[in-house]
Amino acid sequence: MTDWTETYRPSSLSELRGNDKAVKGVREWADTWDDHREALVLHGSPGVGKTSAAHALAADMGWETVELNASDQRTADVIERYAGRAANNATLGGSAGGDDTGGRQLVILDEADNIHGNYDRGGKSAVTSLVKSAGQPVVLIANQYYDMSRGLRNATRDIEFRDVGKRSIVPVLRDICRKEGIEFDADALDRIAERNDGDLRGAVNDLQAVADGKDRLTLEDVITGDRDRSMDIFPFLDLVLKEGTSAREALQSSYDVDETPDDLTKWIEDNMLKVYDTDEAVRAYDHLADADVWLGRVWASQNYSYWRYAGDNLSAGVAAARDGTKGGWTRWGRPQFYHSTSNTSDDVVRAIAERGGFSMDTARRAVLPYLAAMTHHCKPRELTVEMAAAYEFEAEHVSFVTGSGETTNKVQSIVEDAEERRAERMEEHSGGAFAGVAPSTAAEANGGDDGGEDDGGDDGQASLADAGGSGDAGSDDDDEAADDRAADPDEAEEDDGQSGLSDFM
Repeated sequence: MTDWTETYRPSSLSELRGNDKAVKGVREWADTWDDHREALVLHGSPGVGKTSAAHALAADMGWETVELNASDQRTADVIERYAGRAANNATLGGSAGGDDTGGRQLVILDEADNIHGNYDRGGKSAVTSLVKSAGQPVVLIANQYYDMSRGLRNATRDIEFRDVGKRSIVPVLRDICRKEGIEFDADALDRIAERNDGDLRGAVNDLQAVADGKDRLTLEDVITGDRDRSMDIFPFLDLVLKEGTSAREALQSSYDVDETPDDLTKWIEDNMLKVYDTDEAVRAYDHLADADVWLGRVWASQNYSYWRYAGDNLSAGVAAARDGTKGGWTRWGRPQFYHSTSNTSDDVVRAIAERGGFSMDTARRAVLPYLAAMTHHCKPRELTVEMAAAYEFEAEHVSFVTGSGETTNKVQSIVEDAEERRAERMEEHSGGAFAGVAPSTAAEANGGDDGGEDDGGDDGQASLADAGGSGDAGSDDDDEAADDRAADPDEAEEDDGQSGLSDFM
């Protein structure tokens, strides 16, 4: 049986239903491409016609198409070899295109917001380079526009496709029924359109599923033939973490979410502490740890049947750890390490790996999650300062690990304290290398003129601490701390050992 979404895919922009403004913008972009030569991003919810619009545009313009989608390996090499060759004005046969129709090619890259991980190594930078240097029109398709890198967004023009309304979906379903020779009740088509909530592709799939083998479609057929609809991630989190469902119901819901168990684990772990108390969290973390063990076996053996055991723990186990229901509305957040499009994640992982002597993979999978759990929302503060000092984190890195806002006073003060702490440790471990700092230099570093009146060694210590970011306001405290260390060197040595990397390993 042929797929109706392909059989009845629009062959012209004029056949697209809904998104009239977006379709007009796509055509204008193509008509004026020689003037601007920008790549175009079509973004919006799945099933609203983005990919269909790209192919329909190519048909209208008489352009060939070269397409890479999520099922293809999209490494830098593949992108440059296939899409890059087309974008640089060469046909698939290798000859240069000369006229405006047969020689021009439309390069289509689907799911451009989902290029990540080792599998797509170098893909992000290759796509950005492609759109900047392309000699042919390029269209990128994305569900989540802001999941694309900032550099790629800045190098392209974007057009948003909105959800298709019921009034636009019903005529499409009606046309398909007529072409298939199927009689129908109007309320049956209305029901299919309503339950798909803006997803035209989903509506066509539903129609094909319930109309298969029938000469007439009724409302009863639609009701009894409802397909299992994929559950969104946020209702899933509500069901597992808040609602009074049984473990069996939580497990069943995990089958309906269009996420793999490793991604579901990230969602659960990152949001659980928003609603679970301490005792509930302890029990839930035991189940998440078991889920992680099974995920590790999946990666080691490539036996994906083990996913079921991870799913048991992350859904049924976590739900069973909860005592009753949780009232009110909760704002669920995207996991901190979930398909990140910035360089912040790599910077954090690299710092952990270099300081601990780990591989990048070990730092990302085994160390980073523990740091995030121990410093969630910068609590406890002292431990968060130690982490920032140990790994020399800036505000964006602290924000990434803890989940707190980068520009908040809390994160900024933690970074300042961490800088001061690093400066203090530099002088502690300098072995007296700075003891000979000239009094005038110490006074300048300390922001005053009275530093030269005291002992030179003490001045050297105070100036270094102040230069580390404490400023005038902190000079008395720094001098007092330096005096304490000088009076009790054993205590200083013990404190230094307590605040080392062992806190995080």
